[in-house]
Amino acid sequence: MSPSAPSSRVAPSRGTTVAVLAVGVVLLALVVALGAWISIGRGNAPFTIDALWAAWLAEGRTAFLLWVSFALNWLGGGWFGVLAAPLLIAGLLALRRRWWAAAYFLAAEAATALIVQVLKHLFGRARPDQIIVLSDFGSFPSGHVANAAAIAVALAVIFPRVWVILAGVAWVLLMAFSRTYLGAHWLSDTLGGALAGAGAALVLAAVFSRVLHRTGAPRSD
Repeated sequence: MSPSAPSSRVAPSRGTTVAVLAVGVVLLALVVALGAWISIGRGNAPFTIDALWAAWLAEGRTAFLLWVSFALNWLGGGWFGVLAAPLLIAGLLALRRRWWAAAYFLAAEAATALIVQVLKHLFGRARPDQIIVLSDFGSFPSGHVANAAAIAVALAVIFPRVWVILAGVAWVLLMAFSRTYLGAHWLSDTLGGALAGAGAALVLAAVFSRVLHRTGAPRSD
């Protein structure tokens, strides 16, 4: 094989690809169903668990956890979380000659951001009154958590290692906690964000499944 020829790992079977696609579609359907339940069925009112969780956190805020939460607010959203971090990760993948993995990662991030904005404007849920950070329109789903979930799932797809999966789960849970700690979201908003980000990343993983693990430059004839 010439140095410029691409190499690849064994591509997933058709059955595996279909299963990944199906799970992703189901997760996206669930976030839409949850949003419809909240918006239409409950008039965007919080669930009991939402109100109890928010009240409990508001009563027990500490300087350290506020600092951590504000840091995660910056890391997981805005120009850094939505633009700089995805481009940095994609750039590192490109440096490893994982061109298709980089393309997949950026596609998953872009799709997640689009889905979140569509759902925010579709359901128009107000943010909690206890919010102590500046945020954009719409509480459902959480964009920060959706972004965290998309990153976690996409990296687990690209690097299927137990530690990558565990780190991703921890990142999503920490982001969900921080969003509710700052009063920026109801707990159910963070669930919606996790469903949206994971669903988008899995659907795109199925789309890119045949080329995702290829490395090297395209073969020249």
